[in-house]
Amino acid sequence: MTIRPGVLARLSFRYLVRRPWQSVLMVLGITLGVAVVIAVDLANESAARAFDLSADAVAGRATHNIAGASGSLDEAVYTDLKLAGLAVAIAPVVTAYVASPELGGLPLQLLGIDPFAEGAFRSFFGSAGDRAAFPELAGFLTQPGAILIARDLAERYGFSDCTPERLQTRMVDCSISIEIEGRTEIAVIAGLLEPGDDLTAGALSGIILADISTAQEITGRTGYLSYIDVILPPEDACPGCRDNLERLLPEGAALNDIAARTDTIAEMTTAFRLNLTALSLLALVVGLFLIYNTMTFSVVKRRALFGTLRCLGVTGREIFRMVVAEALLVGIVGTALGTLAGILLGQEAVRLVSRSINDLYFVVTVRDVGLPAISLAKGWALGILATVGTAVFPAREAGSVPARAALSRADVEESAGVAVRFAAAGGAAAILAGAGLLAIPSGLGWSFAGTFTIMIGFAALTPAVTVLLMRAASALFKNFGPVVRMAPRNVTAALSRTSIAVAALMVAVAVTIGISLMVSSFRATVVDWLDETIRGDVYLSVPGVSATQPDGVINPAVVERLDRHPDVARLDVLRVITGDSPYGPIRIGATNNPLTGGNRRFAAALGPPEQVQAAMAAGAVILSEPLARRLEIPFQGGSIRLQTPAGERDFAVAGVYYDYGNPQGILLMDLARFRETWGDEQVTAISVILNPGVDPEAATVRFQNELVPIQRLQIQPNRALRDGALVVFDRTFAITTALQGLATLVAFIGVLSALMSLQLEKARELGVLRAVGMTARQLRQLVLLETGLMGAVAGVLSIPTGIVLSLILIYIINRRAFGWTLQFQFSFEPLVQALGIAVIAAVLAGLYPALRSGRMAAAAALRGE
Repeated sequence: MTIRPGVLARLSFRYLVRRPWQSVLMVLGITLGVAVVIAVDLANESAARAFDLSADAVAGRATHNIAGASGSLDEAVYTDLKLAGLAVAIAPVVTAYVASPELGGLPLQLLGIDPFAEGAFRSFFGSAGDRAAFPELAGFLTQPGAILIARDLAERYGFSDCTPERLQTRMVDCSISIEIEGRTEIAVIAGLLEPGDDLTAGALSGIILADISTAQEITGRTGYLSYIDVILPPEDACPGCRDNLERLLPEGAALNDIAARTDTIAEMTTAFRLNLTALSLLALVVGLFLIYNTMTFSVVKRRALFGTLRCLGVTGREIFRMVVAEALLVGIVGTALGTLAGILLGQEAVRLVSRSINDLYFVVTVRDVGLPAISLAKGWALGILATVGTAVFPAREAGSVPARAALSRADVEESAGVAVRFAAAGGAAAILAGAGLLAIPSGLGWSFAGTFTIMIGFAALTPAVTVLLMRAASALFKNFGPVVRMAPRNVTAALSRTSIAVAALMVAVAVTIGISLMVSSFRATVVDWLDETIRGDVYLSVPGVSATQPDGVINPAVVERLDRHPDVARLDVLRVITGDSPYGPIRIGATNNPLTGGNRRFAAALGPPEQVQAAMAAGAVILSEPLARRLEIPFQGGSIRLQTPAGERDFAVAGVYYDYGNPQGILLMDLARFRETWGDEQVTAISVILNPGVDPEAATVRFQNELVPIQRLQIQPNRALRDGALVVFDRTFAITTALQGLATLVAFIGVLSALMSLQLEKARELGVLRAVGMTARQLRQLVLLETGLMGAVAGVLSIPTGIVLSLILIYIINRRAFGWTLQFQFSFEPLVQALGIAVIAAVLAGLYPALRSGRMAAAAALRGE
C-alpha cells in the first residue's frame, strides 16, 4: 500500500491546526527571537549607514583632506595652494555640529563651503555651481546669515515656503536660531536643497549648508577653515602631484586619506555593535530551545501515528520530510511575523543605539535611513534555518524509529535517561572547549564563540542536574503527602520534555544574572572612578551635542571673570582637541591641574604620582587604558607619535590610567606643554575649586547669573556632574536591559509551551489519578508543584552559569571590546532576583495547565479526549 505525499501533508497540517495553542506558542517564540535579531541589526545597520551617509555628504568625492594639527587651518593656506596652480582639485570647508530649536533641537552638521569650488566635490549646486543650475545661489551668497537646508527637513518643521520667490515677497519668516558653543546666532533659510535620490535625501536631512564666510561667522572662526578637501589623482595619472602638494603645506598641516580616517572612526563602534548582536542572538538561542522542545513533543505525541504509517509502507525518509516541512511552515509564519515586529522594535532600537553612539563615539545626524535589505535577509535566514535546523533532530528520530518501537511508548523516557549521561558529558566537553576559545588572545569573535559554547555546555548539563535535584527533593519530601511526593518523580519521569524547557529558562535567567552582575560591577567601578577624578566643586563647559565629548570653546572673558571671583580659590582648566596621528584621529586633553597624576589610578606608571606629574611637566603624556589598548601601545616604556604644528613628534608615555569616560580613549598632557607645542590658548572646560566655606550650590547659582551675559554655559556642582555621568551610563545600557527582558520573555513562552504540551500528553495519566480519587484541587497543586520545581532547577543552575558569564563579560569581553578593566562587584541581590524570576515564571506558565487539569473529566481523559 502506498500513501500519497498529499495525504502526509494533510496529516501534518491537521496536527498543527488541531493544537492551536501549541502552534501559536511555537510561532510566538520564533517571532520574538527573530524580532529581536532584526531590531538590533536594523539599529546597527542604520547607525553604520547613517555614519556613511553623513561622511559621504560632507566629503563628497574628496579622496584626501588637508587639516591642521589643532583642528583648524589658516584660510591663507587655501589661497596659497590655489595660486600655486596645482593639478589637483581643492575646496575649503568649515564644519561644526550645531542645534536649532526651530529644527527640532537635534544635532545638525553645519557645512560651510565655497559654491564655486564645489563642482568637483559635491553636487549641491549642479555641475558648475552656476545660477541657472541653482536659482537660490544668488541669495545664498549675498544675504547675510543665509543657509540652505534639505526640503524634507524644511517640510518637517514648517519651512517649506522658504524659497527665493517667497522670500522676495517678505511674507514668510525664514529666520532660525542656531545654538553653538553656548551662543545663539541668527540665520535665514535662503532656499531648499533638492536631493536627487532617497539616499541623498537621508544624508542632507542632517546638514545645514552655508557659505564659507557665513559658517566662519556662525562658528566664530573668522579667518580659519576646518580643513581643505582634495581630489588627488592616482600616482600613475599624475606623477609627483602628491609630493608637490605636500611640499607646499606649512608646518602643522598634513595631507590625510579620508577613507582611512573614516574607517578608523567607524571601527570604533564595531565592538559596541557586535556586543548588541551577540546579546540579540541569545534571544534566538533561547527560542531554539523552545522550537526543539515543541517539535520533540510533537514527535513523541505522534509516535503511535508514525508507527502506523510505517506499518502502512511510509518510509522513514518520508516521515522525516513531513516533520521538517511542518517546521518550515511554522518557521515561515514565525519569521514573517518576527520581521514585522522587528521593524517596529527597530524604530526604538535605532533611537537607543544612535543616542549611545552620540554619547560614546561620534555624532550621528542622519536618523531616517529606511530598512536595509541585509537586515531583513539576516532575520529571514536565521529564522528559517534555525527553525528547520533545530527540527532536524526530532525529525530524524521520528524517521529512524522502527515501526514496532514507535507503537510502543515504553522506551521513550528510558532513551531519555540514557541521553542524560551523554548530554552531561557533552556539556562538560563544551565548557572546556569554550574555555579554550576564550584563551585565544586576540579576536572578539572567538571570545563570543567561546561564551556561546560555554552557555550551551551549561544548558546540556541541565538534564543531569534536574535528575540530581529531583532525587534530593524526593528525599526531602518523603514525609509529606502523596501529591508533594509525586511532583519530583513526575518531573524526572517526563525528562525528555521538561529538561529542554528548564534549559531554555536557565539560559535566559543566567543571562539576566550575568548582565546584572556585569552592569552593577561596571557602575560601581564608574562611581569609584568619578570619586577619584571629579575633585573640583563646580564644573563649567559649553553645551554640546555629545554627553561625553566636550568640544566647545569657553569665552576667555569667562576665565578672566572667574579668576578674579572672590569665591574661587583655584581654576583647573581643560583643553580638548581631536588631533591627528599616524593612528588616525586621537582625543588630546591638556590640563593645568597639579594633581593630575595623583587623581587617577594607573594600570602602569613610571613611578609614584609625583614622578608622573614631573614627567608630564617635562613633556611626557599619560594615556587612558582604552586608548593604549586600541593603539596597542606598551603600558611600560611606550611612546606615541602625534601630528603637531611643527610636524610629527614622539611623546613619551609616563603612565596608562584607568578611565571609563569614553571607549575611544584620550591622551592627557600638561597644559603649559600643550600650549607651547600647539599654540592653542583656548579652554574647553573649567573645574572650579572654591574657597573654604563657600557652598557649591550657591556658588553655581551666582556663576550662572554673572556669566549669562558673557556666554551660556553648562554650570554644575560636583554632585550634579556625577549624577549626569551616571545618567549617561544608565542610558547606554538601556537597550541591553530591554534585550535581556525579551530573552526572558521568550524563555517564559518556552516553559508555557512545554508545560501545556506535557499536560496534553499526560491526559490519560491525570484521568487515572482523578478516577482513583484525586481531587481537582490536588491535581492543580501537583501541576503547580511540578512547574515550581522546574523553575527552581532552572534558577539554581542559572546561578553558577550567570556568575561565570559575568566574569567572562567583565574580564574578557569588555576588556577586548572596549579596553576597560572593571572591578568585579559580587552581590546576592541579582541571584535572589533571578531565582525568584525563574520560579515565578515557571509557576505562572503552569497556571493555565493547572486550571485545565482541575477541570478535566476523568472519563474524557481516560478516553484521550
